[in-house]
Parts: sequence; C-alpha cells; structure tokens
Amino acid sequence: MSEPVKFHFDVAGDNFASAGEASVKVKKLLRQLNMDPETIRRVSIAMYEGEINMVIHGNGGSADVYLYPDRVKIVLADTGPGIADVSLAMQEGFSTAKDNVRALGFGAGMGLPNMKRYTDVMEIESEVGKGTTVTMEVFLPGKKPC
Repeated sequence: MSEPVKFHFDVAGDNFASAGEASVKVKKLLRQLNMDPETIRRVSIAMYEGEINMVIHGNGGSADVYLYPDRVKIVLADTGPGIADVSLAMQEGFSTAKDNVRALGFGAGMGLPNMKRYTDVMEIESEVGKGTTVTMEVFLPGKKPC
C-alpha cells in the first residue's frame, strides 16, 4: 500500500471563532483533488463535529487527515478530561456541555452520534484525566472493505 498524503491541523480550545477552520480547509483540499461530493460531505460533517467537540470539551487538540487511494482517515486527539462513559456519550442528546456553550447553540449531544453516522469506521479511545482520540474512516465509493 502506498504512503498516504497527510495533513495536520492544530485546534484551539475554547476558541469558537476558529472552530471549524480545519474541516473547511480539508473540504477545500478534497474539492481540489476532485473527490466525489458525497465523500467530501461525509468527511466535512464528521470532522466538523469532532473539531467542535475538541473546542467544547477537549481543550483543543490536533486533527490529522490521511488520504489513501481508497479512503480518508481522520484522527482527532485531545488532552482534555476524557470521556467517562463512551456508550452514554454516544447516545443522541447526551451532553456535558456547560450552559454558556449551549447558549451559543452548541452542546446538543449530537456530535459523536453524527460522527458515527457519517463515517464507515469510528473508534474512540478515551481515558479520564488524560484525553480522547477519535479515529474515523470514510471509504470512497466502491472501495469499502468486504
């Protein structure tokens, strides 16, 4: 397998003004590479949701995007408080967002469920007090593994 093309982005914590910048840049890159619109849409939504979660909950972090011939892989990592109960956090509507975040229109508890919905593979590794890493993959049309 050939080496993937990698893009790295830093995500600032508690900075809603810059939240979503990495996902917008990735969307533009994928368009420039003539990737199909549905893949671009799925990657953009999943990455944006993850980026917002890092801003709200994870004190920021990093976003790495890997372009393979058959898929796009996204790795989001933070050093925030971690997720105490991943199963609970995956339930639609569950949120630990503070009132000030909710007042901005965020924290509805749809981030992780949407990330799962728009990707083919999603894994969450989290340790309370140490942080969370979410790895997602979106396969190109006709390239999903058997």
